[in-house]
Amino acid sequence: MTITPVRDANATSGDRNLGDLPEWDLSDLYTSPDAPELARDLEWLEQACKHFADDYEGQLDTLDAAGLLDCLQRDEALSRTAGRIMSYAGLRYYQQTTDSARAKFLSDCQEKVTTYTTPLVFFSLELNRLDEDRLDAMYAENEDLARYAPVIRRIRAMKPYQLSDELEKFLHDMGVVGDAWERLFDETIAALTFTVDGEDLGIEGTLNLLTEQDRSKREAAARELARVFGENIRTFSRVHNTTAKEKEVIDRWREMPTPQTGRHLSNDVEPEVVEALRDAVVAAYPKLSHRYYELKRKWLGVDRMQVWDRNAPLPMEETRTVGWDAAQETVMNAYAAFDPRMADLAKPFFEKGWIDAGVKPGKAPGAFAHPTVTDVHPYVMLNYLGKPRDVMTLAHELGHGVHQVLAADQGELLSSTPLTLAETASVFGEMLTFRRMLDGAETDAERKVMLAGKVEDMINTVVRQIAFYDFECKLHAARREGELTPDDINALWMSVQAESLGPAFDFMDGYETFWAYIPHFVHSPFYVYAYAFGDGLVNALYAVYEENPDGFQDKYFEMLKAGGSKHHSELLAPFGLDASDPAFWDKGLSMISRLIDELEAMEG
Repeated sequence: MTITPVRDANATSGDRNLGDLPEWDLSDLYTSPDAPELARDLEWLEQACKHFADDYEGQLDTLDAAGLLDCLQRDEALSRTAGRIMSYAGLRYYQQTTDSARAKFLSDCQEKVTTYTTPLVFFSLELNRLDEDRLDAMYAENEDLARYAPVIRRIRAMKPYQLSDELEKFLHDMGVVGDAWERLFDETIAALTFTVDGEDLGIEGTLNLLTEQDRSKREAAARELARVFGENIRTFSRVHNTTAKEKEVIDRWREMPTPQTGRHLSNDVEPEVVEALRDAVVAAYPKLSHRYYELKRKWLGVDRMQVWDRNAPLPMEETRTVGWDAAQETVMNAYAAFDPRMADLAKPFFEKGWIDAGVKPGKAPGAFAHPTVTDVHPYVMLNYLGKPRDVMTLAHELGHGVHQVLAADQGELLSSTPLTLAETASVFGEMLTFRRMLDGAETDAERKVMLAGKVEDMINTVVRQIAFYDFECKLHAARREGELTPDDINALWMSVQAESLGPAFDFMDGYETFWAYIPHFVHSPFYVYAYAFGDGLVNALYAVYEENPDGFQDKYFEMLKAGGSKHHSELLAPFGLDASDPAFWDKGLSMISRLIDELEAMEG
């Protein structure tokens, strides 16, 4: 189970006249930590894993096509039960990360599931030893088995980096240690307190102040973030040093050529495709972020941009709070206008307790959509504060949810989409919502504010995430040479900031510590390029939709239904797109550039 939170929050549900904010009903997974169904599933999982190992260990190369199919389906059932247990424990924990009982319950479930599934480690190892020609013959013989070919292909991609059976079991068992460092990070972030103008806030509320109209308020928040990060920088440095060293050790034993190799393999994407994306974005910095922030500097009427101005509202922008009902209506109308089927798929999220929206003390960071398991449904988490951008976050996470519902029919092993494609429906849902809101703009000033907001979101998704990726590349390369001090990590962070944001910016003392709160660096090294990949892909997809909308919806739904059953090249082919072509990324980036062109033209 992977849940990747973004930021923490600290206020009360339903605050600021936002309306009746929904909370999760986790009973579709289990009714409580001591539910008899949970105890039953844990007991079943322990026995089923033992029986699986008894029946198949050392025997995979003797199975015929029907036997291998049965083996895969039994493995799928094990994944489904383990996934249900860990989804419940994880989601419950993220509702209140500072609750020690919830943390203990999650840790206990993780340790039990890890122990029970250790006998299964042989499965992928033996699968990787099967003869390729024999596998192809079995696919040809059994159509049901052939459905699983993409799963087997992805597992076998790890074959060159496979260790001995004993070492693989050892690493499997040691996984809970790495998880403990991730939880230390989460709990440290969740417990931080920031005091701005006499008010105590969590990190979510403090980061939210960076989007306030009052510049002095933004500056106060930025300086308080720097102060608190600075006070805790030794802890964050220790977490990063340890997790990066753990990764280096495992990569070295596996003889992986680069720190990024494991991520590329799990994303089912070629390294050269990622490098083409990275190079295209870096080359575009001057015409994207540099150009936009120079425009924004003029709008704000300042000589130099400061870090607290990056996400500032425009001077002509009215500070407004969007209630929950209005946010729901906006997103649902945008989805329905694209295709009524999309709204129908989104509807249960609002009606059946599949969304947890309120900002509450100790609640996990930011926003995510977690697919749980294919015989239940996804859950969406938000920290909804009523900002217009929170509406976009709802559209984004709901897009994930729709994608996960559509892909569920593929089954447990084939539904999961690589990160590079997992952002497709979410970013597309955002784009639909943005375009509908833009079409409804009544004045040039309103249109300008909306265009600027969308450009900033795209810069944050593309430019900022590629800068994050470059930071991680530098961090992991440097860690291979030895322990890094907080000052070392700070310097690496600053080395990518000026390049990506451009010459309009000055950087305050303390900004060098702002790497500390980004959870992806700890939870999912090199995850961040998937955001830029997804944004570029969706921009190219949306251009196809605008150019030729006939039949687009059906092709789009088929792409989402495919889940992880197809490679990105197969999924994009019906749209005439190819991510391995460097020009593909230019197509996506040019959409951002055109929006900036329109903003410049509005300046007269």
